[in-house]
Amino acid sequence: VRWAGLKVRDRRHVTTVAGIAGELAAHLAAGDNGGRIQAGITVFAPDRPGVGPRARIWNDQLVRYCGHLRDDGSVLGDPAQVGMTEAVRRLGWRTPPVPGRFDLLPWVIETAREEPTVVHVPRELVREVALSHPDHPWFADLMLRWHALPVISNMRLRIGGVDYSCAPFNGHYLGDEIGTRNMGDRDRYDQLPVVARALGLDTSREDNLWREHAVLVINQAVLHSFALAGVRVSDPHTESELFMKFCAQEERSGRPVYGDWSWLNGSVGWAALHAVHHRYYDTRVPNPNIWPVPRVYDSSGVVKSTLREQHAIARSQEV
Repeated sequence: VRWAGLKVRDRRHVTTVAGIAGELAAHLAAGDNGGRIQAGITVFAPDRPGVGPRARIWNDQLVRYCGHLRDDGSVLGDPAQVGMTEAVRRLGWRTPPVPGRFDLLPWVIETAREEPTVVHVPRELVREVALSHPDHPWFADLMLRWHALPVISNMRLRIGGVDYSCAPFNGHYLGDEIGTRNMGDRDRYDQLPVVARALGLDTSREDNLWREHAVLVINQAVLHSFALAGVRVSDPHTESELFMKFCAQEERSGRPVYGDWSWLNGSVGWAALHAVHHRYYDTRVPNPNIWPVPRVYDSSGVVKSTLREQHAIARSQEV
């Protein structure tokens, strides 16, 4: 996220499910910016002290793909979203007649006075990029794609002593996030063996580094495809150089640079990244800051309690 260019949308007055859904759609449109991704944050009403959020989005990002759990235990789609997919089914959402690997997950929004509500994501606002490779024509036949805009929606913004649990924000993608994590991880789309075999590599051996070959090709495909589609994306080397310039700028101003080394360095070509060799980031916790929030549902999609129930209990105790 380019904080210096962050566009802040103050929507603290929007407190209904319908209103929040409309603002999420507006955030998608503003963030997409015709492919020239614009960093932004939409801030809804602050949490009620001692009680919790006044509004909550169940999704961890505004655009995510379903994880359809099959009878044999395998997953069609994104395994990381099996719990969320089961949760929306429990709320009455129906699986597409022909499930696929890239079915959009609907939003689930709840407030202190409204039950969790399933809201369909406006398809026309979701830009997707089909992945291809400049040197391997067969890569396009894998039918892989990914969405252009990463909007984080499950983190709590803290400013001073005030928490905002409903404050979705976005930057733009680092290619590594898509190519290595989303496409490559075993518990995600697990495409490394598929690509390695297409490259003619022996996946029964370890000494040929087939995974490293495959992940490089996938990352090349991501960067190539996003550039071809006119969608902003960054490579780890460029981002490393920019971060080092940022560090120097902050030091000249007498400000510490906060950061977690493990999150500031990509996994592709990491040893060649300048930021890898600088471990002096201040590890103290700054304020303002953004904090992860536990998922509302468990792996089976079961929810312990809703915001409406939590706030009702709090009101009853005030009487």
